[in-house]
Amino acid sequence: MPNVKIVFVSAAVLCGNTAFAEDLAPVRPDRPWVGDTYVLPPNTNISLPTAPAQFDLRHAYTLPELIDIAQSANPATRVAWAEARIAAQREGLVEATFLPNLSALVLGGYQSGQGRTAVSTANGNTASAAVSALTLQWLLFDFGQRSARLEAARQDATLADINFTAEHQNVIYKVSLAFYAHAAARARLINATTAVKDAQEVQAAAEDRLRHGIGTIVEVAQARQATAQANLALVQANGAADDSYVALLTAMGISPLTKVAVADPPLHDFNAAVVSDIDKVVADALARRTDIQAANAGRLASLARLEAAQAEYLPKIFVSATGSYATASLDSGAFSLGADQLPATNLSAHRSGVTVLVGIKIPIFDGGIRDANVEQARADSDRTVALTTQAVTEATRQIVVAQNAVKTSIATWRAAHVLEAAAQTTFDAALASWRHGVGSITDVTLAEMQLLHARDAAAEAYSTALSAAASLALATGILSAAPE
Repeated sequence: MPNVKIVFVSAAVLCGNTAFAEDLAPVRPDRPWVGDTYVLPPNTNISLPTAPAQFDLRHAYTLPELIDIAQSANPATRVAWAEARIAAQREGLVEATFLPNLSALVLGGYQSGQGRTAVSTANGNTASAAVSALTLQWLLFDFGQRSARLEAARQDATLADINFTAEHQNVIYKVSLAFYAHAAARARLINATTAVKDAQEVQAAAEDRLRHGIGTIVEVAQARQATAQANLALVQANGAADDSYVALLTAMGISPLTKVAVADPPLHDFNAAVVSDIDKVVADALARRTDIQAANAGRLASLARLEAAQAEYLPKIFVSATGSYATASLDSGAFSLGADQLPATNLSAHRSGVTVLVGIKIPIFDGGIRDANVEQARADSDRTVALTTQAVTEATRQIVVAQNAVKTSIATWRAAHVLEAAAQTTFDAALASWRHGVGSITDVTLAEMQLLHARDAAAEAYSTALSAAASLALATGILSAAPE
């Protein structure tokens, strides 16, 4: 009867827990989970982002300085570092399998028994004892299985180190591109500010001509329209500059609320000689690229795992030794603390003993587990070989595309400079002619708009050329600092 009560109580508790669990879910599909709105209350247990980093606002930080900050502040580099350390510890765990396993065992026990003899005479006995034992287990030979596992662990550690390097290169690349994009956005902001001043100058001239009776109200209207368009472009350029600033902070891995003064990139006169023979570039780059080295490390690790799986078919030779001492007699038969512990058997009073065993373990049948493991390892090896080939092909494509981008961007930058100079000359001439009564306000406003576009094109071309150089450095595996 008591057991029946226990069953009913247990069932009631389980039903109560089930009802409580249902209360954790929203009551209806059209009702909020918490409160009366679909706005969650603040969770104070969540770790919030750190406060904005503090910078010297009197100092304009250059690209190398920003990269140095990003490498230490970006969470991605810390994650890659932690993964590299984890992989190194895994290698150490595999190395430990080559060493013997030595353990000490201390037990205390009490034994009591009651019985009846053949002549129905009752008897009883009790005993207590303490047992101490020292156990040694050592796998002597396994036909290279541990060596293969160690090689796989070493290649995995190498792969983690390569990924750590690749993550730093990726951070450098992202910060560089964001820095160049921000520089281009600020240049467009400067151009838009200059365009507003030019438009205001044209508008003042049109209003002056109208006051002196040599201009028309249409000219004034067109000039004011051009000024309004320039102001609109200025607002848009200012917003784009703010967005590019946030993108730069995001690439660095710091809070978007951070305030930092950013320096302009140095002026370069691009040299076409930086683009050398493509065959030599590819040959040198493939041996340096992180993805190629990572693919190769993965291939070697898969081959080692295949060798370790194949070694499961072969026997293993081991030695095991136990030394024990007991203070009293316990009819224990045999006892053990685990599958990896040798049993202490039939210990008698105040006896010490030593047992040394040398054995060989020969696998015979396991239901196809070893076959499946070998086939899985072989398939993984084939996969990594294909991935290596794919990585080489993709790396070659990226290098060729990056080199072509450098060529194109340098040519575009030079052409944009010529266009900017020509547009400036056209605007100056149109404005001077119109002021002297030759030409029209339409020619002036058109030249003014074309000059702004030419200036923006020159700024964009310079930023694109710098970004292309960074892409080529990354593609060739030499991006370890701010791109030169």
